[in-house]
Amino acid sequence: MSERFTGSFTQQEPIPEDGIAAALAVLRSGRLHRYNLAAGEIGETALLEQEFAQATGARYCLAVASGGYALGCALRALGAGPGVTVLTNAFTLAPVPGAIAAVGATPDFVEVTEDLVIDLDHLAARIAETRAPILMLSHMRGHICDMAALMRLCDAEGVTVIEDCAHTMGADWDGTPTGRWGRIGAFSTQTYKHMNSGEGGLLITDDAELAARMVLLSGSYMLYERHGAAPAPEVFERLKLDVPNVSGRMDHLRAAILRPQLARLAEQARRWNARYRVLEEGLKDTPGLTLIRRPAREGFVASSFQFRLAGWANDAISEVVARAAARGVELKWFGADHPAGFTSRYAHWRYAAPPRLPRTDAVLAGLLDMRLPLTFSLEDCAQIARILRAEVGAVWQARATA
Repeated sequence: MSERFTGSFTQQEPIPEDGIAAALAVLRSGRLHRYNLAAGEIGETALLEQEFAQATGARYCLAVASGGYALGCALRALGAGPGVTVLTNAFTLAPVPGAIAAVGATPDFVEVTEDLVIDLDHLAARIAETRAPILMLSHMRGHICDMAALMRLCDAEGVTVIEDCAHTMGADWDGTPTGRWGRIGAFSTQTYKHMNSGEGGLLITDDAELAARMVLLSGSYMLYERHGAAPAPEVFERLKLDVPNVSGRMDHLRAAILRPQLARLAEQARRWNARYRVLEEGLKDTPGLTLIRRPAREGFVASSFQFRLAGWANDAISEVVARAAARGVELKWFGADHPAGFTSRYAHWRYAAPPRLPRTDAVLAGLLDMRLPLTFSLEDCAQIARILRAEVGAVWQARATA
């Protein structure tokens, strides 16, 4: 009888006990709002900002209500709005172009490579054609491009880079953490990300004025001195009457849950990558299946796994997805005609008036993706690899002999 995987692809680990204790302390205090503090109290949210700034090496950090809010806040702080074109890679998820469109700016998509990263040649061409002032770079599914090369290009052309680090918290390129290459780094703490507070986001920057703008935008109500990783008060004095309130603060409860997770992030990254390597080894040399190249300079954190069935017909890929599902393995397909659940691709986002991008279409047509929660053991990952190897192989063989 064929083996069947019985684990859940959406079940995360429990919140650490010290996070639960800290959350209970917040609840017992009744002081959940980030600015509701007792005399002499710093508060969980300001402490999280200080600790995340220290962990990333950034001067300033702001905790906000969601990763999507973080993206919109960064765009507003840079002045993006009607008449402004914002470049972004075509392989991303809907919140990225959604944030661009929500501030009234125009998303403009850049091709991606077979390594699932932005195509730097096409980026150079789009910069030249659009003269876009901003690139919102999505490190989609944790894949990181040559950041040194990207920054040389963008700096030379005067393009400001926002890094969408929703899938790369704790990751780096050539030793420099993601979020520290561009002008602003935006992170998510939604349940399926590297730290889990249900919803939440973090912004980092070394730019004092941008940091102050983002704090004011988040709804500081002139209480910015209660931030622990923000610029000096005089920076706010220049801006406070001109920057609108678009409230999106993080509360103490979520910050309390996150701080113990941040302390464990490096160990969690090691555990994710161990699971990724088991899957990678188990699928190596599977006929018809292409693994994604991971450069030596990419210090990734693998909370998901991708592979390609390059050149396969749609019905054959659908068959693989169905056969895997029948054996308990949940795959998401970026080449499907219609979006499903969290999975959609650039061609589905009609509000962004996407052009056809033939190289990206060829990459996404055969791209399959699955979550890799830490509730999976190494043995679970080996079993998943065996199931996928068998089902991909069965469909490949049947098509080859048909």
